[in-house]
Amino acid sequence: MARVGGSLVATSIASCMASRTFVDTSGWYALIDRNDSVHARAVGIVQQLVRDGSRLVTTDYVLDESFTLARVRSGATAASRLLDLVDQTAAVDVVWINPDRFGAARTMFRKQLDQGYSFTDCTSFVVMRESRLADAVTTDRHFRHAGFRLLLPAAPARG
Repeated sequence: MARVGGSLVATSIASCMASRTFVDTSGWYALIDRNDSVHARAVGIVQQLVRDGSRLVTTDYVLDESFTLARVRSGATAASRLLDLVDQTAAVDVVWINPDRFGAARTMFRKQLDQGYSFTDCTSFVVMRESRLADAVTTDRHFRHAGFRLLLPAAPARG
């Protein structure tokens, strides 16, 4: 319930959920790597989401994958910058993969082996469905295949 003009009005869960957006590994990485092909778009999208009061939802598995990717591709300093970015962004909500979510992801992973989803993708899809999230800051086409909207589609290949 919300108070509007002195009256209590029912607020839908869907309208509250609309202000939450999932951030996947490619989104986090694009934010810290200025050489990433979607860096500028990622920064612009995330800044706009935060300005608009959106919550940035991610998981412990996505963060693990993101920190590792940053370290492997760009070194320890980049991984540390990403850790700092996540720690210092008040709009970030980290969802932990508990045994129930892990079990649901395992079931999905087994059923969708032909789709090429990573196990981390499956944990993300479980959390997104559970949280009723439709949008993801990612370039990963698997999110589109799983029924979600990519806010950061990869730039088309040239050549």
